[in-house]
Amino acid sequence: MPSKRTTLPLTAAVVAVAAVLIFVMTKEPHYNVRPGAQAGNAHCGRITENAPGKLAGHTKHATKLAGVALWGDSNIILRCGVAEIGPTSDPCFSADGVDWVIDTARSSDTKKVITTYGRTPATEVTVTHSPKAPDEVLVALSALIAPIAQTSQCVRSQ
Repeated sequence: MPSKRTTLPLTAAVVAVAAVLIFVMTKEPHYNVRPGAQAGNAHCGRITENAPGKLAGHTKHATKLAGVALWGDSNIILRCGVAEIGPTSDPCFSADGVDWVIDTARSSDTKKVITTYGRTPATEVTVTHSPKAPDEVLVALSALIAPIAQTSQCVRSQ
């Protein structure tokens, strides 16, 4: 029969391990994502609240970060409330009436960083390792961005 001297430390160790496991399992995943400076804007709340549950085959993850939506294992990251883009020579295009600019300095063959143009607050979308993106992603997200008033264009309508 175990003595009280060995039972007490063993019980304490089991409780400590259980507490750590519960903390790790319930803790929100940390994706090293920072909210934009204007993430508390009402438009950002609406965008993240209404963001689709699935995007380009990736499931949306719950996050407590204002103005942030995540899909997959950080395959798609939306950050609303980021700094607006001014005039730029980076590529610009329109998806369903929303102008987007590809940040060539932060993009690569496997990652695209794309930000809305001419809307406040601005929204940045980072797409990593997704063959369907950015086209499918931006078409799905443009409907959420469109209600924000457009104040300037980077693509002129014909």
